[in-house]
This record gives sequence, structure tokens and C-alpha cells, in this order.
Amino acid sequence: MSATAGPSSPSTTATELALPDLAATRAFAARLAACLRPGDMVGLEGDLGAGKSELARAVIRALAGAEIEVPSPSFTLVQHYDLPRFPVVHADLYRLSDAGEVGELGLDEALRRGEAYAKAGADVLFIESPESEEEMRAIGRAFDLPLVANMVEKGRTPVLAKADLESLGFRLAIFPIAAMLASVKAMAGVYGHLKATGSTAGCPQPLYDFGDLSLLMGFQDVWDFDKNHAD
Repeated sequence: MSATAGPSSPSTTATELALPDLAATRAFAARLAACLRPGDMVGLEGDLGAGKSELARAVIRALAGAEIEVPSPSFTLVQHYDLPRFPVVHADLYRLSDAGEVGELGLDEALRRGEAYAKAGADVLFIESPESEEEMRAIGRAFDLPLVANMVEKGRTPVLAKADLESLGFRLAIFPIAAMLASVKAMAGVYGHLKATGSTAGCPQPLYDFGDLSLLMGFQDVWDFDKNHAD
């Protein structure tokens, strides 16, 4: 990837900087983030896979001072971040035909696209990443079709109970990474204990019974097959 700075005033000159790998991209993003001020706009242009999203993600995380979640705005078209120094808007403008369409970004744009899918015959709608119960309520009021809520713990959308989702107009909910997050947390605990003590003996993390795991994985069928075909 290469980053090019175009002239924004008579005193600036165009500069081309080669970013050969992800580490270089992130290092440049940190330097760029340190230069940004409220009201600045950074435009990224390049082919698919050039590294635009990775650079934007690294800049936003540098401004946040933390490894926050920075999803691509390809579907929502715009993502808002309330960061310590100033708010940041990350927008994907490739589908806009003129500057006048910028005002349509955000929830209104998501609702408009949802309406288009509904008119096209969709049986279920998923409006991605509402950021508050108010936005979820607005989505629920806008459609009569079954709506899907994507419940990602510590994600952008509030994780709500079944009754609350139903009251907001959502009929389906998915919890796609809850088990993975729990598993990773457990693995971190086990391997942290192993690293600290040199053994898993006395590990405070509860472990699944190995015999039960073997049955869960279907090993009984394998054992039965071996027994029946021993000769």
C-alpha cells in the first residue's frame, strides 16, 4: 500500500510513502493520528484490498488509545466514534453518486435500504449495528417484517433480554460469538495458569470431563466400529 498526501494549501507538496506491511501501515496510522485535529478530513482511495480499512482502523484505534472494535462501514456506510480528543466519523462513500447523498448516511440510509429489500420480497430483515435502544425502536417501528437482532457482547448494539427485544419489534435474535468469547476466556485462564506454574494441576478454571468430551465428539461410534470389525 502507498499513502499519498495531496496539496491542501499552496505550502504543501504531494508525498508518496511506501507501506510494505501491516506493521508499517499501523506505524504510519499512529503518526497520522497524532497530526489530526477537529474538523480534519482524511480521504482514502484505492483498489479493493489496498489496505484502506486497515489504515482507517489503525488511525481510529490510535485516536482512541485502545484496541476498540472498528468494523468496516461497507454495510452501514457510516460509523460514529466518540473518542477522547474529538468525535470521529468513518464513512464508506463508494456507493454515493454525488456529494448531496452524504446527508443520507447513518440510520436513515440503513432504513431506506431495508425498505428496498422489503419491497423486493425479503422475508426477514437485518439492519446492521443499531447503536442504542432508540435506534432499535426506530427500526422496529419502520417494518412489519420479522427483524433480526445481532447480539454481540461488548459490541455496538445493546445486548438485551428476549422480552426487551420483542417490545422493540424484533422477533429473531442471534448470539454468534458468546460461546467463543467464553471459550477464549477459559483458554486464556488455563494457559495463563500453565505459563505461571508449569502445569495444569490445580488450575482454577473448570475443565470439561475428558470422557464426556470423547462421547460428545462421537468417539463411541468409532469404538463400536473397531469392535465390530476387529476380525
